[in-house]
Amino acid sequence: MSKAQNVLVIGGGVAGLAVAIALHQKGVAVEVVEKNADWSVYHVGIIVQANFIRALDQIGCGKAAVAAGFPYKGARFLSTGGEIIAELPGVSEVDGLPSDLGLTRPALHEVLTSRVKELGIPVRLGVSFESFEDTGSSVTVQFTDGTSGSYDLMIGCDGNYSAVRKVLWPEAKPAFTGQGVWRYNVPRPATLEWSDLYIGKPNFHGKAGYCPLTPEEMYIFVVCEEPGNPRFAPETLADEMQQRLQGYGGLLGEAAKAITDPSLVVYRPLEACIMPDPWYQGRVVLIGDSAHSATPHLGQGAAMAVEDAVVLAEELAAKDIDPALRAFMDRRFERAKLVGTSSIKLGEWEMHPESAGDPVALTDMIRRKLAEPV
Repeated sequence: MSKAQNVLVIGGGVAGLAVAIALHQKGVAVEVVEKNADWSVYHVGIIVQANFIRALDQIGCGKAAVAAGFPYKGARFLSTGGEIIAELPGVSEVDGLPSDLGLTRPALHEVLTSRVKELGIPVRLGVSFESFEDTGSSVTVQFTDGTSGSYDLMIGCDGNYSAVRKVLWPEAKPAFTGQGVWRYNVPRPATLEWSDLYIGKPNFHGKAGYCPLTPEEMYIFVVCEEPGNPRFAPETLADEMQQRLQGYGGLLGEAAKAITDPSLVVYRPLEACIMPDPWYQGRVVLIGDSAHSATPHLGQGAAMAVEDAVVLAEELAAKDIDPALRAFMDRRFERAKLVGTSSIKLGEWEMHPESAGDPVALTDMIRRKLAEPV
């Protein structure tokens, strides 16, 4: 295979936009299709760390993301009453940039979409692939709007329920981990400078906490066991989240009183799919959640996606397609697998505390490991 000069990206989320920017910076022609005509994201926040900020900085978006969010000191583990058990200060090797950052998903989306528009990268909204064929010399794609195209490489960035993955690896499906995550944005107390995790609530089988997003806003999250993977009526979501926060003290107990509007609660069952090596077939490759969706226990989903994007662009710029994809896997597989399996392990420990290891030690080890350059 020759080098990739013309690349199609399926999906206009974090992974897709990051890889489009990274490839454009390397002089590769790239096109993005995104099936969501509104190009919207849901409103709650995310927790990101030094490796995410470093990777974003490599595609020219680091400083804008920091300006759009709230840098904080690191992660703390608290008892259910609000007493501090352990502090894990941030670890960073990025000059002038923070080690831990909270920001809203719409703010991150704005940073990435603004960069894409600034660079003039074409994005077609309300469009995805109808079918594709790898001919050996190119990927021929039929789109849902009736058009077609031919590309040197196609990158699946269409998330945990990837349609690209379903075509090439139909047996690889997200599996319910046993837990769900609840999120809600509330006002940030002026003194809050940490992301806090409340652990150890008897019979809860999960954890809860909060993270600053802006000087004015933070979000509350609850990760807990949801037997049978239930679905909830939209009008009940605030009451359901409140029930899961009963019995907590400290700032969490006070902040939980602000959860009143069910339309602002975001609930997701935790369903993970960690693909084996390789994440590619011929001229089609998966990155981000399409290849290695995990649970949010380590706050690394977006970081893994942007790291994938940076590394893939580096390898494609330096090598022909086949050796570039192999080199990409060699640099990314073990790191992404470590994040995915460790995240799932933390959830297992929460659901089975009688046989659990030390979540503070595991979290600290992963944070330090990921602060190292890829």
